[in-house]
Amino acid sequence: MARLIGVDVGGTFTDAVILDGRSIRSSKVPTEANQADGVAAAVDGGRDDVFLHGTTAATNALLEERGARVALVTDAGYEDVIEIARQDRPSLYDAFADRPAPLVGRDHRLGFTGDTDALTAAVAALEPEVVVISLIESFADPSREVELEQALTTALHTPVLRASLVSPEFREYERTATTALSAYLTPSVAGYLRSLDERLPMERRLVMTSSGGLLPFSRAHQVAGRLVLSGPSGGALAAAALGRHHGHATVISFDMGGTSTDVCRISGGVPAVGTGHSIGGRVNRVPAIPIRTIGAGGGSIGWLDPGGALRVGPRSAGAMPGPAAYGQGGREPTVTDANLVAGHLPADLALGGRVPLQADRAFDAVGRLARAMGIDVEAAAAGMLEVVDSHMEHALRSVSVEEGTDPREAVLVAFGGAGGLHATRLARRLGTSKVLVPPLSGVFSALGLLLASPRADLARTVMAAEGEGDPRAMRSALEAEVVHGYRDTFGSEPAAIETSADVRYVGQSHELEVPAGDGWERLRAAFEAAHRRRFGFDRPGEPLELVNLRSVATGIPPMTWSDLPAISTEGPPSTRDGTWERSTLPAGFALSGPAIVVESNSAVRLEAGDELTVLDDGTLEIRL
Repeated sequence: MARLIGVDVGGTFTDAVILDGRSIRSSKVPTEANQADGVAAAVDGGRDDVFLHGTTAATNALLEERGARVALVTDAGYEDVIEIARQDRPSLYDAFADRPAPLVGRDHRLGFTGDTDALTAAVAALEPEVVVISLIESFADPSREVELEQALTTALHTPVLRASLVSPEFREYERTATTALSAYLTPSVAGYLRSLDERLPMERRLVMTSSGGLLPFSRAHQVAGRLVLSGPSGGALAAAALGRHHGHATVISFDMGGTSTDVCRISGGVPAVGTGHSIGGRVNRVPAIPIRTIGAGGGSIGWLDPGGALRVGPRSAGAMPGPAAYGQGGREPTVTDANLVAGHLPADLALGGRVPLQADRAFDAVGRLARAMGIDVEAAAAGMLEVVDSHMEHALRSVSVEEGTDPREAVLVAFGGAGGLHATRLARRLGTSKVLVPPLSGVFSALGLLLASPRADLARTVMAAEGEGDPRAMRSALEAEVVHGYRDTFGSEPAAIETSADVRYVGQSHELEVPAGDGWERLRAAFEAAHRRRFGFDRPGEPLELVNLRSVATGIPPMTWSDLPAISTEGPPSTRDGTWERSTLPAGFALSGPAIVVESNSAVRLEAGDELTVLDDGTLEIRL
């Protein structure tokens, strides 16, 4: 029987979850400099197994500026669109703030005047690794881009990406910048996936995209920009599935790993997928779950700035040498070391069941910081935890309060290797009364890969004024196109199709995404309801404009939450000095804080007054 193998690569550890019939197991290994080596070390698969992957290959290549040399072809006179960008400032009150430089330098931007031969020669002289074609009107008519793509591909034997395929929507800057970003990442992503192909025997290999959908390796390198949020998306999907199973419509996912923390708000039982995100200040207008990432994790290093203020992160100790407590040569104080000094981790805990934590090394590292601050070691540890909690609280508020959701009405789902240690403190700061810590919490994002669906996305700009054209006919045409794309990608029929519409009042510069409906009347009702929710008012009778249509075709996920094997316990419940082994706690078991619950890859801390109950699927429900 084929096994399902989910592997998520993080900044510190590479996590694997393997579902084999009615049994499930997990593993965690240090992330290698060459990610493919760590992935190969984490799994042992066969040809019939299904490999599902979340990767940071695209993210790292972008943040580390290890991208391709790109040439941009656009209409003559529009070569600087990618640099002019928009008028919005990255930081309104910072006089020194600036945008990152365009991914395509001025000398690599070419204006097309109609002479294909001259253009081909000019592009060849630049010796690019990837060519981008982004013509101004291509969202309406891609034929000129298609002709140029064929000519340049034939002449240069160089990968060519056209904007009408990568981002077929109006707004020339966003379309061009998105396509350039995907081109910039293409060699890194393609090389990484080829490396995995050589190491993995499985015939079915799929990678997670930023939208939370799965895509075959063979297609992923063509849309590298869609993999920028590949890793964190699995955690958001798993948190949504957990919330649905336990009847919680509004969930805030909190994934704290070794290097970073990822947070996301989930409403209505599913993560929202939008197209307006950026990373590192760069526009990437592709379907993506709106995940907020900050540099705060168990390996985040505590330090003093030039003014003597205590800071934590974003620099991380990683897996090697890791926190001082790992005993692998790390000497700088990390959040893990601070938790150990503060008594939030048992001194005799063995990381992954293999690496015993060394409390004396943690005290030494935090002690050096304490002496520099002129305080005792326990106070320094408490200060580090307060700083990192403040950072994470701000991130959690940014995806809840700042977006109109009251966190007091939500459930906090905490996972990742360090999530359970900070969850109840953060829940109190947010006013949230319930925390869920799922089974396999230390590798939960890898588990989320098994819950993802094959997915094909397609968008079209239509620019139809209210009363002009038939929205139903436009919707049907787009859905037929996305079904064709799904068949071509996956070789099967989709299980479901959903279509939405970007709508605005005539004269507005922004749109709201609403269900497409069957006509103008339903579009208006859906749009004005959304406008009232977002802005507090609507304008009945004001003419509308249908800007874009978006269709999503999805397949059946490899598994659902109900397919998760029951987590067996090794009872009776086992404790020592207020530390409980999670593997011994049966469903229905109840526990009051203060206490610590440990498992091989993570730990959960209960404060005084916290009430823990083990639910039917092994989830820890903590009521504050």
